[in-house]
Amino acid sequence: MEIVKKGKSNGWKSILKFIFPYLIGVGTLQIIGALVLGLDLKNINSSTQSPVQLTVMTFITMIATVGLVWLFTTKVDKKPFSVIGFGKALIGKDMLWGILMGLVIMLSGYVILIQIHEIQFVKLNFQALNLLLNVAIFIMVAITEEILVRGYFLRNLMVSFNNYLALFISALIFSLMHLDNPNVTPVSLSIIFLSGLVLGLSYLYTKNIWFPIALHFSWNFFQGTIFGFNVSGMNMYKLIETKYTTANNWNGGKFGFEGSVVAVFFLLSALAVVYFLFRNRKPAELDDIQELEIKTELIS
Repeated sequence: MEIVKKGKSNGWKSILKFIFPYLIGVGTLQIIGALVLGLDLKNINSSTQSPVQLTVMTFITMIATVGLVWLFTTKVDKKPFSVIGFGKALIGKDMLWGILMGLVIMLSGYVILIQIHEIQFVKLNFQALNLLLNVAIFIMVAITEEILVRGYFLRNLMVSFNNYLALFISALIFSLMHLDNPNVTPVSLSIIFLSGLVLGLSYLYTKNIWFPIALHFSWNFFQGTIFGFNVSGMNMYKLIETKYTTANNWNGGKFGFEGSVVAVFFLLSALAVVYFLFRNRKPAELDDIQELEIKTELIS
């Protein structure tokens, strides 16, 4: 099995060229946004921001990320932005599968943890505005991270390496991106690595980003807003308020369901489901993308 694709080094080189400008560009815009919103630059996290402030900061991060990925894809890599994976084929079906998978995983995990007395239902806390803001926040988070990690990093890694090695590296990057999250643990980082494999696996076969975006949104939204867990260590508005019997690796504690060993079973199952759903699908727009790439290379 070919591990490194001979003569195809531009993919990982593009990522190396991208990282520093990305950190500087996104970081600068985040600092400007924080100053405008009156946030304390020494302690910027979800717990210190109001829901509206968090929504604005998430929007700034999304715009900066998408803008830089567009710039590097079209101007540095000399490829059409469509190669990121915004194919039109089967959008509805892919997004439906993604949303259903996130719902089933979180509902099942919640029920199991209730049954084994790891968590307790406290009460419903319906707040329409905060519910809508969370929907917006998690949509923007999904778009931001999927365009960055799957659309740019994974796609470029696939140019240089065997697809499964590229998937492994992208999932590792995805996990390391959460190193600075509140309440992070080695267990939670390992589980986020597994979730990175699930989110990226369909992309290997379809070159389409809609399923990962839908699953990423669904995972976060149902985990945090609906079933009352923290989301990657962040405490946000919850429709169902949940109480931990004792915070531990079974229930995920303050990191959320992503820190629960129960999540491992569901993620391994999700890997199998994603494989069987997408393994035989030919990228519907692959020929169009290749044609656009050829035209772009000829023009340049």
